[in-house]
Parts: sequence; structure tokens; C-alpha cells
Amino acid sequence: MLLVYVQKITPRVSYTFKQICKRILGLEVDFTSKIEAFIAHDGPKLSYGKQPLGKELYFQSVDLLFEHGFNEVEIQVLPWEETQCFFQVKHPDTALPFDIFAATFYLLTRYEEYLPHVKDELGRFTATESVAYIYGFLEEPVVDIWSYKFKKTLEEKYTDIVFQEKKFSVKPIIQISQTFAYWQKGILRSLGGGLRDLWQLKLNEVMDRIKVVIGVKKDPYDTFDFIIDLQKNKTRNCIMFFGLGDYTNYEKNINHSNQKHKEVIKHVSDYIDVGLKISYEAISDLAILKKEKTRIENIVNSQLRYSLCAFYKIKLPEAYRNFIELEIKEDFSMGYPDHSGFRAGTCTPFMFYDLDYEVQTPLIIHSFCCAPNSFGTDENEYSVKKELHSYLEKIRKVNGVFTPVFSNGLFSELNEQTFWKSIFEFTWNKDENGKN
Repeated sequence: MLLVYVQKITPRVSYTFKQICKRILGLEVDFTSKIEAFIAHDGPKLSYGKQPLGKELYFQSVDLLFEHGFNEVEIQVLPWEETQCFFQVKHPDTALPFDIFAATFYLLTRYEEYLPHVKDELGRFTATESVAYIYGFLEEPVVDIWSYKFKKTLEEKYTDIVFQEKKFSVKPIIQISQTFAYWQKGILRSLGGGLRDLWQLKLNEVMDRIKVVIGVKKDPYDTFDFIIDLQKNKTRNCIMFFGLGDYTNYEKNINHSNQKHKEVIKHVSDYIDVGLKISYEAISDLAILKKEKTRIENIVNSQLRYSLCAFYKIKLPEAYRNFIELEIKEDFSMGYPDHSGFRAGTCTPFMFYDLDYEVQTPLIIHSFCCAPNSFGTDENEYSVKKELHSYLEKIRKVNGVFTPVFSNGLFSELNEQTFWKSIFEFTWNKDENGKN
């Protein structure tokens, strides 16, 4: 166990040290504000504050973990070894040249998303507004990289220190915005879609739609057996998120009460973990969210555990508070739809910290590193695999979790980029060493 001396043990201090020490590095940590207890401890220990106590392992702090709420924070990013850092400190005895704990807290809590910023047309915080994008470290899991440098510092000081190291893992997620492309859409939607395709001279789509509607061809979005077969042959688990929102300008899925729709979700849930793709309206409306949660729980006959926000929109902190109130355990919305990388600077799951209430919550946040739209439309199979392999290697080095996002439509014959089944198998088959 690592003992940390800090003059004032704040919720921010406790949250950040536990994420770095316990969840990333596998090291138990405890805190004391009593000098006598710190001196008497004969195991690994360090102090964190403005000044060292003596000759102990010391990390200088900035003010962030001892403040309340949120204020404008000056960020100056500088290169450090093979990565970058911010919140520089200058005490000659500090073990690192920056406050790793404050920088980690800033990224994990999405501190910058509480500050004034320009939103996109859907009300989302964009990648280009983030300090990680602006300073060029969005594609690096810097929190995990920093943590392993912190680990090296501890090992140099305490040669017998023991870490319970976690393993690299892969957890793909699949969002289902539309369960079917043509099937079960109803007469009016089928007729309207057919006329649109005919007007655009998409004659193959017109014929396919007719064949699917009359039952002589499988719907092109019904790629679920392909995913289930992979699940059967591997111990790895993915999560599939189904949308059950009411039909709106943002939600185009078939009706949540459609029997065939429910049968597909139930069938998938027999083999694969199922979560809720929360509709755009439900993200900020507790009553709508509660309805959608009840719908999926009634279909799969189990309590909802996993959520994914439509369009990856996270309205902080209201959305996460609603998830907590409805006892949703884990959310997978933390990422950018059009930029690959690490929105929270990490590839390790972490707890949501509510900056308004200054409390760590029980909601677990998973950060995905890439979604289909983060790749260009002119990408080919080789370039996509190359980029994914780059992320796999970065995440493997810090024993993180590789979480890419896919959709059932990606594997459809309607998708002009026909290589996505191969891409999915490529990521699915990676072992703990990052190899096929």
C-alpha cells in the first residue's frame, strides 16, 4: 500500500490518486494529513503539496485539487519526454516536472466542458474545442502514459513495491440506430423510401426493398447473426446498444413495440450483452429516459446496466446524474463522433466525478477511441487497419481497454465500404498481447 501525505484530504485528491494508483496501476493507496503517521509508515509513501516535509518522495501540487467548483484555468502544454504535459511545477525537489494529479483530474472530469465553449449544431462539445486537440495529444492516452511514468518513479524509490497489473483488453461496442433498413417499416415509410430510391434511380435498392418486404430476402441491416457467431467462437464480449426511442427528427428506428423488433433484441441478448442507445430527447429528459429504460428491461427481462447516448452527446452533468438516478451502471458515450482519440485522455474506465457537488459517483465511464465517422470516406481497408493497429499498440503498452464503435449498418451490403466486416474481425481477434 502507498501512503500519501497531503495537508488537506479533499474529494478531488482521493478521486484522482485512486484512479491512477488503484484502477490504472493496481496499487492500493491511503491518505493521511498527520505528519506523525506519515513518518511512522515504513512502506512506500510520498507527499503531495506546495512544499516537501523533508527528504521524502515529493510531488509538488498546483491549486486545482484543493479548489471547489470550476474556474477559468490557464493551460500551457509543454513537451515532456515522448509525451506532453501541463500544470508545470518548479520546486527543485519535485519528482515530476508537472502536477500529474491535477492534469489527470482536469481531463477525467471533463473540466473544460463545464467552461464556456462553442457547441455544434446538436449541442455537443467538439473535439476541436478540447485542449487535447489544440495541443496535439488527443490521439495519446496521456493519463495512462503519465501513470506509468509515475509508477517508474515509485519503483526507483521503492524497489520492493508490488503492483497488481491489469491486462490489455478489447471491448468493441455496436450501436443500433436502425434495426432494419427496409423490414417492418410500415406501408407509408416503405412506400416513401421506395419512391425516393426510384427518384434517385437507385434501382437495385428498389428491388432489394421489395424482396425484403415480401419476405424473400433478408434485410441488409440484419447482420446480427454475423456478430453472434463471432461471440460464440470467442471469450471476448462486446456490447450491443439498441435504440428504443419514439420516432422523431432524430430517431428513425421502427416502433419500440414492434414484435419482430423485440424478438431481435431478445435473440441478441441471449448471446451478447445488450444496452440502451439513449435517444436524443432522452439525454436531457429524465421522464423519457425512464420510459426507454423500462422498454428495454421488459424486452430482455433484466435490469439495464449499459448506456450509449445518441450522437455521442453528453450533456454534463445533467445526463450522467439522470443515469445515476435510474441506476444505470456504465456509460460508453465518452468519445468524439468525427475525431478518433481519447476524449478524457485515458483508455482506462473511470468513475464520473460531479464537479458541482464535488463527489465521486458510482457511474463508470468508458472512453471509446474511434467511431466509423472518425475515419474519412476515402479510407480503405489497409489505412483503417493501420490506424486501428496504432491505437491497439498505444493502449496495449499501458494495459488499457481498446473500445472501438461499430454499427450493424456498417456490415451491410448497402455500405459502399465493404471492408468493415473484416475490420470488425480484425479488432475482435486481438489477444491480450495485441496480436491476432
